[in-house]
Amino acid sequence: MKVKIIPTKKLAMLSAAFCAVMLAFSHNASALTIGDSQELGFVDPGLPAGDANRTLFVNTMIGLALGDSTHVIVGPHDNLITRSNNDFGPLPTAVFALNGDSTSIDLGDGTLYSYLYAKYDGPNFGAEVWYVGNLSGIITIPATGGGYGLSGWTLFGPGGVQVPDGGITVMLLGAALGALGIARRFLMS
Repeated sequence: MKVKIIPTKKLAMLSAAFCAVMLAFSHNASALTIGDSQELGFVDPGLPAGDANRTLFVNTMIGLALGDSTHVIVGPHDNLITRSNNDFGPLPTAVFALNGDSTSIDLGDGTLYSYLYAKYDGPNFGAEVWYVGNLSGIITIPATGGGYGLSGWTLFGPGGVQVPDGGITVMLLGAALGALGIARRFLMS
């Protein structure tokens, strides 16, 4: 029986094309907006705004059912935490990573951060929280919310088990099936 072997150049070109297609379908955002499909929820007023409190607000939000809300009282401040109706599947615990104050944020390769908390003008508006665990690269956030300026933002990394991005999963599955197919060819000859 004659075995057909794919020439190395064709195999390399086919593999490169497959990887390019998988990368094209990965989710890479350029701008987030208040109330968009990446919104996890909102904190009103989001005070006091220290790192520990922001972590508490986001982890409380993660524990809420879609569209639900609750109150978290910190000192004299009664914070209303509202979860959006956007379903991101199982969510990892938020672990504080870093703070910033610009409207451009580098999320890296998409594995470093899960949540972005943006606070707008102290007690006057509140804080928008986005799920960014499925995004990568440089994103922008609004400079204003409800007519008030950005006070600063916090990124949170994933704690516990993180669900991989769908594009990476498909790419890994394709690579594994391709390797099995090549191994089968060589074992059958």
